[in-house]
Amino acid sequence: MAATGFILCIAVIVLTAMLLYKRFNPQGVLIFAGLFMISIAAAMGLNPIAVSKPSGSVVFDIVQEIDDGFVSNVTRIGLMIMTIGGYVAFMNKIKATDSLVYIAIKPLGFFKKYPYLASVIAIPIGQLLFMTIPSAAGLGLLLVASFYPVLVSLGCSKLTALSAIAAATIFDQGPGSANTAMAASLIGKSNMEYFVTDQLPLVIPTTIVVMILYYFSNKYFDKKDLKRGLTTVSTDTGQTKKPEVPLIYAILPMLPLLLLVIFSDYVGLFDIHLSTTVAMLFSLIISVVFVMIFKRNFRSVMDMLDSFWKGMGSVFSTVVTLIVAAEIFSKGLIGLGFIDTLVTGSTHLGFSGAAISIFITILVFLAAMLMGSGNAAFFSFGPLVPDIAGRLGMTAPEMILPMQLSASMGRATSPIAGVIVAIAGVAGVSPVELAKRNMPPLIGGLIVLLLFHFIF
Repeated sequence: MAATGFILCIAVIVLTAMLLYKRFNPQGVLIFAGLFMISIAAAMGLNPIAVSKPSGSVVFDIVQEIDDGFVSNVTRIGLMIMTIGGYVAFMNKIKATDSLVYIAIKPLGFFKKYPYLASVIAIPIGQLLFMTIPSAAGLGLLLVASFYPVLVSLGCSKLTALSAIAAATIFDQGPGSANTAMAASLIGKSNMEYFVTDQLPLVIPTTIVVMILYYFSNKYFDKKDLKRGLTTVSTDTGQTKKPEVPLIYAILPMLPLLLLVIFSDYVGLFDIHLSTTVAMLFSLIISVVFVMIFKRNFRSVMDMLDSFWKGMGSVFSTVVTLIVAAEIFSKGLIGLGFIDTLVTGSTHLGFSGAAISIFITILVFLAAMLMGSGNAAFFSFGPLVPDIAGRLGMTAPEMILPMQLSASMGRATSPIAGVIVAIAGVAGVSPVELAKRNMPPLIGGLIVLLLFHFIF
C-alpha cells in the first residue's frame, strides 16, 4: 500500500507541475490535487480524514478540509499577511514610500552604479532581522515595504530585489526559530547553544557563498530578461524630485520593523511583546495621525484609508488563498505516505552514514520545495534523526544540522511557499519566476553547505 501511495504521489506531483508550468490557476490545481490525494489515502486506509468538525460523511469531510485550511490560515498567518499587504498599499497611497526612497537614495547613491552589490548586501542585514522576526512571510512583506522600494530605486529589477529579500529567510536560525527549537530539543541542547556552536559556524561561510552566487545569478537572469524584452528595472526612480509629502513620512514604512526589533527578546529593553499584526495595526494608526496632521481633512484621510482595506483584499485573493491551497496539497502528500516512504527508503540504501545524511538532507530540501513549508519538511524528518544517527555511527548534531538548514533553503525555491507567494503577490510578479531566480544560487549554496559540513 505504501509503495502504491508513493507512486501515486509522484504521478500527481508530475501532473501538477505540468499544469502549473502551463499557467493553470495554481489555487485550483493545488486544491484539487490535494483533495484527490487525501481521498485516495482515506480510501486505501493509509490515512483517515481528520477534520475539526466531522460531518459523518466522508464526502463532506473532504470538503471540510478546505474550510479548516481557511480557518487555520486566516486566523494565524493569513491576517498577518493581509495587514502587511494593506499597510504596503497605504504607504504607497500616502506616498510615504516616495519619502523613504528620496531620503535613502542620497547616502546610498554610490550603489546606483552597483545595484547587484546593493542587493546582496541586503541579504545578511535581512538575516539579522529574521532572527528577531522569525516568520518568513512576515519578514518578507515587511522588507517589501522598506527595503524593496530602495533597492528598485537603486536600479535593481523587481525580481533581483525580491530574490534578495527571499534570501534573507533561507536559514531558520536563532533561538526564536521553530526549526531551531525542534532541532535543539532533539539533540539535547538549548536553543542558544545550538545556534552559537552549531548553526553560526555553518551559516556564515554558506551565506558568503550564497551572496556571491546571487550576485552573478541575478546579473545573468536580468540580461536574459532584457533580451526577451521582459526587464522590470524601474526607469522612474523618483530620487531626483522631492516628494509632495513631508519627509518625516519616510519613517512610516520602517515603523513596523522598528517596533518589532525594539520590543523583541533580543533587545530586551522593555517587558513588552508585540505580534506582527499588532505592530502593523499600531503603525497604521500612527500613519493615519501623521496624514491627518498634514492633510487636516478628515474625509480625505478616511478616503485614503480605503487603500488599506483594498490592499488586504488583494492579498487575500492572491496570497492567502494560495497558501491554503498549498497546505491542502501538502496534507495530500503526507496522507499518501510520501514523506514516510522517502525516510524509510533512505535508511535502507546501505550507504555510509555521511552519504545517507547527505541523501536525507537533499530529500528535506526537495520536500520543502514540494510542500512550500520548511517546518513541515523538517518536522517530518527531524524526529527520526536520533535513532538513525545512532545506527549509522554518527552524532545527532552532525546529522540534523544540514537537514534543518536545508529545509528553509528549499522553502525559498518553492513557488507555493508562503514567503514567495506573499512578496511576489505584493510586488506584482510571478512566484514561479521568483522561485526560478532563487533556485541556482540555493542549489549551489546547498552543495557548499554539504561540502563544508561533511568534508572541510
